Amino acid sequence: MEYRDPGHPNFPFTIGIEEEYQIIDPETRELKSYITQILDEGQLILREQMKPEMHQSIVEVGTHVCRTVDEARKEIIRLRGAIGSLAASKGLRIAAAGTHPFSSWQKQDIYPHERYYGVIEEMQEAARRLLIFGMHVHIGMPDNETCIEIMNVARYFLPHLLALSTSSPFWMGRKTGFQSYRSIIFTNFPRTGIPDTFQSYAEFEQYINILLKTHSIDNGKKVWWDARPHPMFGTLEVRICDIATKVDEAIMIAGLIQAIFVKIYSLFRQNQTFRVYSRALINENKWRAARYGMGGKLIDFGKREELSAHDLMVELREFVDDVVDDLGSRAAIDYIDQVLKHGTSAERQLRTFAETGDIKAVVDQLIRETMEGVPVDQATQEVSG
Repeated sequence: MEYRDPGHPNFPFTIGIEEEYQIIDPETRELKSYITQILDEGQLILREQMKPEMHQSIVEVGTHVCRTVDEARKEIIRLRGAIGSLAASKGLRIAAAGTHPFSSWQKQDIYPHERYYGVIEEMQEAARRLLIFGMHVHIGMPDNETCIEIMNVARYFLPHLLALSTSSPFWMGRKTGFQSYRSIIFTNFPRTGIPDTFQSYAEFEQYINILLKTHSIDNGKKVWWDARPHPMFGTLEVRICDIATKVDEAIMIAGLIQAIFVKIYSLFRQNQTFRVYSRALINENKWRAARYGMGGKLIDFGKREELSAHDLMVELREFVDDVVDDLGSRAAIDYIDQVLKHGTSAERQLRTFAETGDIKAVVDQLIRETMEGVPVDQATQEVSG
């Protein structure tokens, strides 16, 4: 079964990960608008794998195309090492969390580029407030029709992925009461959230073409759904997750997404499927995931009852169990046990704040955890080499 074998030359379900890091001043623990100062040197090292985002306190990186989670892990470690060392050479640090615990969006500089000026002009205050940090996982698809079919089914699991990835409980120095406040901020943008279902790729293309023709968008990338067919890469891109603070968490999520898609495809190959649920129902679970994370309950729509997020995560692991060994991702997905035991990034941040009463201690924790498992010597080698 070539679609389960990452070593097969025709294996379609490749992995690509994009991460958006915070640039931090280690003295004040504030965000630092500094991307223009490190961009030239960073792109000399990482080339197209590093790019700016709208706010100058954000740096985005993207892995090369990977076949396995082990390859993806090496890429994430290399990229975090390179960016972390580059920032350190300027007296700065990086951190991975969906929001900064206390820095204000009002104090951030916008990256001087026509694209971002255009977004500000169109979206106004909604764009300026978009000081959030995500993780986007691209999984290669066999073809466009399969991409749509998998998206229709996989939408059900998006809230589960959000609950696992929550890392944004604070906003401008306040406890928000949410585990993923990033999700709430992003709802201010159009064309976000859980996507509708489509009967075919042609129907999806028709939707995009209507938006283009009516000048609602100028390219397909301005459809910012929680999962979308990528207009250029031939991937199904999952965008719902907060950025994972630890490398292990990032690889766990990427491996789980790949396994879900492969499992759904294997059902198709056996003339089986998984029920496709309405956007309205899935949105109920997304709200719960953003609000309560892994500490709450999600709805099992098949059983029509609430279950703890912990129990549903166990069920999700059972759902993908027969494909993870073929994909080589069992160890990565087993890290879910550590999240269930020690908490998500959001839960750990809140615990640190409760214990210390110091929101700067939360930033220090994020800086440490972001570079956990990233060897210092490798980081130094990447920057010097």
